Amino acid sequence: MQIPTVTEDYIRDLLASGRREDGRGSSDYRNIHVNTGFIPNAEGSAEVTIGNTRVLVGVKIGTGDPMPDKPDEGNLVTSAELLPLASERFEMGPPSPEGIELARVVDRGIRASAILDMKSLFIEEGKVWNTFIDIYVLNYDGNLFDASTLAATASLSSARMPKYEDGKIIREGNLGKLGVNNVVTSCTFAKIAGNIILDPEGNEEAVMEGRLTIANDENVVRAMQKGLSGSFSPKELDILVDTTFEKSKALRGIISKSKGD
Repeated sequence: MQIPTVTEDYIRDLLASGRREDGRGSSDYRNIHVNTGFIPNAEGSAEVTIGNTRVLVGVKIGTGDPMPDKPDEGNLVTSAELLPLASERFEMGPPSPEGIELARVVDRGIRASAILDMKSLFIEEGKVWNTFIDIYVLNYDGNLFDASTLAATASLSSARMPKYEDGKIIREGNLGKLGVNNVVTSCTFAKIAGNIILDPEGNEEAVMEGRLTIANDENVVRAMQKGLSGSFSPKELDILVDTTFEKSKALRGIISKSKGD
């Protein structure tokens, strides 16, 4: 996204003086809200806002064929749709590179942290449960990665598990929770003119030279994704990992609170 040069210079000058356009510190998130159960007909769902960025995730669970190399495991499929209503930069049509990357980053963190026990999704020979995570970007103002990971994790953590009886899927009645073994969150950092900031908003993302997303659970870094040509030194990476673990405590608390734990 192109922004006026005067705005770009303004953001760079602010960061050089230790300030940001919205008054936050370099390691501060915008206000975060998580609402689960947003889509009644989905097994699980969550709406997440980070500042003006708004993401909706729905989880749907159905039966299907196992992968040939994993006949005793269920399947996980993550997709992302960048709706035109969210930003003038998004267009209708086939999945964009940005949408594909968003889905892959969220999927990678969930898989690497083993949120789901894929073997527990085995039903019988030739039949397993498929778990679909659908990400819809409703409003874009930066940092889709963290918002989408929060929404996906919250959706899975609050999802109901259908039953399979006599060849039929039962989605109503006394259903238990989907078995979730872990909680994963992510922190996304932007590098602008040598300054590194957490949770870049839209104008900051438009001028950043480098981006780094770190996904972790309580104890382990599970995945990383770097974007753009800017680089991060080993020392900077160490600091960002420490920041990620510190910030993830609050992020996990927000997810827990959204479920009423």
